[in-house]
Amino acid sequence: MGNTNFEIKGNIVDAIQERTYKGKLIISNNKIVDIIEDASIEEEEYILPGFVNSHVHIESSMITPLEFSKQAVKWGTVAVVSDPHEIANVLGEEGIEFMIENSKLSPMKFYFGVPSCVPATGFETSGAVLNSYKVHELLKNKDLYFLSEMMNYPGVIFNDEDVHNKLKYAKELNMPIDGHAPGLKGGDLEKYVNSGISTDHECTTIEEAEAKIKLGMKVQIREGSAAKNYEVLHSLIDLYPNDIMLCTDDTHPDDLMLGHINELVKRSVSKGLNLFNIIKAVNINPIKHYNLNVGSLQKNDSADFVIVNNLKDFSVLKTYISGEEIFNGQRVNITGFENKKLNNFVAEKITENDIKIYNKENKKVKVINCFDGDLLTKQSLENLPLNAQGEILLDTQNDIIKIVVYNRYKKSKPVVGFIKNFGLQHGAVASSIAHDSHNVIACGVTDNDIVIAINKIVENKGGIAVYNGEKTFDLQLEIAGLMTNSPIEKVASEYELLNHIVKNELGSDLYAPFMTLSFMALLVIPEIKIGDKALFDGNKFELTNLIE
Repeated sequence: MGNTNFEIKGNIVDAIQERTYKGKLIISNNKIVDIIEDASIEEEEYILPGFVNSHVHIESSMITPLEFSKQAVKWGTVAVVSDPHEIANVLGEEGIEFMIENSKLSPMKFYFGVPSCVPATGFETSGAVLNSYKVHELLKNKDLYFLSEMMNYPGVIFNDEDVHNKLKYAKELNMPIDGHAPGLKGGDLEKYVNSGISTDHECTTIEEAEAKIKLGMKVQIREGSAAKNYEVLHSLIDLYPNDIMLCTDDTHPDDLMLGHINELVKRSVSKGLNLFNIIKAVNINPIKHYNLNVGSLQKNDSADFVIVNNLKDFSVLKTYISGEEIFNGQRVNITGFENKKLNNFVAEKITENDIKIYNKENKKVKVINCFDGDLLTKQSLENLPLNAQGEILLDTQNDIIKIVVYNRYKKSKPVVGFIKNFGLQHGAVASSIAHDSHNVIACGVTDNDIVIAINKIVENKGGIAVYNGEKTFDLQLEIAGLMTNSPIEKVASEYELLNHIVKNELGSDLYAPFMTLSFMALLVIPEIKIGDKALFDGNKFELTNLIE
């Protein structure tokens, strides 16, 4: 790659020297070999360092790394730091290798980590197990750059041997260790940080973020499809300019069609934040922390930069990666193609009898309370109606419906719970995207609706399905039940249709109903969640009974 000697002129935004000036870049063999200041240059465009997403799960976009890159470069993204945690929970090392090899078909720079929590806990069934021995071997892979987010914070705090071995191996190899510690504080947080964990993207308050920064952590401000923390945390960019990075964590395809890290840059400028501090958060800080081979618009750097129309709209005119024009404002210069399929799905169809649940003593039932745009949930104890046989019925008047998790990896009985605030008035939704182990998850207003939606997922061996009471609509995800080789335009269109049906026909007013549903199985986020074994108490970090 790389052309022999060419130059780019415009307003150069130098975040290291903290100045903007007229000048030109001299580029040769992938690098910026010289930068010449020249006040006479007439070009009005602005040249900025390329944007880096400091923490993202590519799988959540439902497209492969290759297809992801074809859209992300339009928004000035030159690199991503990615945790292949989702596909590893389904396919283990084979899934990680797929992500690496697929990403090599693109010029965009992918920096994958070694998933530290496969499974995330021992309280659910995943498709693979990466113990400390396997993690140690993977950390030696030249295409893996860090130990991915340590979700099992109780394992860190309470000295789980396998967990601490993973941390030890990463430290021995001088690799960064990503964190995941929602709400952790005091002595527990100190122990977590002192174990070598250096980042966190789960902060929801300024106080939580500052406590972590003061202990030496880098805080990644997250703005994804479901979890949105930017509005609360954005002031940290100026308060702690060397300790902040920006990330999306999980982004669905329809949102990626509209923008990426560039939108956070634009929003930050519109709020009056310092431009150079913003660039630190989207380029310099992640490059330094993860030791990335990505340029920061300096002499002898890799020629990774973006040209925008001005410093207000930040409309991307061109994106360069390693000296190549990858996006010219209209066309993406990425020609790689992949049609590989791999999966791990053995579940069979279910019946209504499989998801009936009884409460003959009429005790209170634990209900998951979900909230729009938040991974955290609350538990409530409810008196749910019963029929003559003592079967628990739904309470749609109070927005309480049934939620089901069904093991995709081996024969097992579905686990049934109840969820409040999802908003469905009709039909059901189901998905094989259920963080972290990606069993089948569904919720709906009748058992018949739920069964139809789940069985469509079983029939497709993964994907998303919506049943509106008359017809089933679906999005097939042939790679691990998480992704497809299809182009993002097709995936986003199908996904938008499913969202439209859920919101306009089924009645949910959640911004990202499928993402919210998937996070109801994310056991490592308090307060109460549901897995393929039982309800899970995220505060006590243990399985719990449905009926009190």
